[in-house]
Amino acid sequence: MAVHRLIIESMIAMRYLKAGKGDGFARVVTWFSFVGIALGVATLIIVMSVMNGFRYELLEKIVGMKGHIIVYKADRSPISGYESIAKKLKSSCDAVCAVIPQIEQQVVSIANGVVKGVVVYGISNESLRSKRLVSEHIKVGSIEDFDTGHILIGKRLAESMQLCRGDSIKLLIPESLVTPFGKLPKEEALNVAGLFEVGLNEYDKNIVLIPINDAQAIFSLGNCVTQIEVFVTDIENVKSVTRAIRSLLGPEFAVLDWQHSDASIFHAVVVEKNVMTLILSIIVLVAVFNIISCLTMLTNSKRRDIAILRTIGATRLMISRIFFMIGSAVGITGTVTGVTLGLAVSLNIDGIKRLLEKMTHTELFNEEIYFLSQIPSKTDWLEVSCVAGFSLVLCLLATIYPSKKASKLDPVDVLRT
Repeated sequence: MAVHRLIIESMIAMRYLKAGKGDGFARVVTWFSFVGIALGVATLIIVMSVMNGFRYELLEKIVGMKGHIIVYKADRSPISGYESIAKKLKSSCDAVCAVIPQIEQQVVSIANGVVKGVVVYGISNESLRSKRLVSEHIKVGSIEDFDTGHILIGKRLAESMQLCRGDSIKLLIPESLVTPFGKLPKEEALNVAGLFEVGLNEYDKNIVLIPINDAQAIFSLGNCVTQIEVFVTDIENVKSVTRAIRSLLGPEFAVLDWQHSDASIFHAVVVEKNVMTLILSIIVLVAVFNIISCLTMLTNSKRRDIAILRTIGATRLMISRIFFMIGSAVGITGTVTGVTLGLAVSLNIDGIKRLLEKMTHTELFNEEIYFLSQIPSKTDWLEVSCVAGFSLVLCLLATIYPSKKASKLDPVDVLRT
């Protein structure tokens, strides 16, 4: 009996949802509600996926290139005996997965009449293999060619200076070289062994990697380095490793982790994501209010129908369920459509971007502004579930007031008027 009652109620709800003559405006409001919910949910999912992608890509590339923890002398002097320090750091904590001694210096590069300031990293071949962000993204050449007199440069830098594998590039070192004619900058010519592309524009156009022995000779450092990079297994819990390294090395060394050095970048991404989520949630909220308006107008237009249903035996609970089904149908279909659309766009956003650029002949994502070479997107299924749940709960809550109002209509008063 209960099943038959639910079938009858759902049939009535579907008939009312289609709207008849004189209910055109209610139908328009219903469609606005559906579209508003679908667009609100889809936009929320797309924005959250893109912001998650930005954070992940920036974290993966910035921290992957610079190291999770940087160790250097407190007075910025070169670090001697770095091999023993690296071994001590590697064995100090189980969370440490790689230790990379290196030299970092700013120089001026010259090739094919182009002069450009770059950052030089002196690193050993073995350490470069541990830095997977570079070693796994060498586009031209091989890591095997990274030896004395040969360097690796970013693909964007190579394009701007018109360099190919095997070409020569000059590095001007600011450190003065004393000659009979006065002080002059040191000049070193090195051959390009390969090109890498990590996907972060700032690195691809400004980084030069040279063998650590060459760097020590060029910068007159002897058997020293300027800093030691430490990579850990869990980058979100890097603070505990930082404290352990500080206590191990003492005040002679400064220890800086990524959460301190790059905190402003990642904090800005999180704040922007939260603000956008709040603003876009209002779109869903507005669409939910449209459901209330739609059901209220439908209740007023169906007063006579409700009165007849009551006189032939329909209870107030049945009337309430009919209008609850109408509002729920709009909310559920709108949410499902929005989730489907949002996932479809967020999972294919870079392809959509390229298609729009071809159609409009404009650049929609400037690498110089956004640092990354493509629009990042990382879908968090928990966040998608929360967005869908948030939308469904709001839609179901919106049906309560109109449903109760419809069930409280007095059939005698309605039929009399």
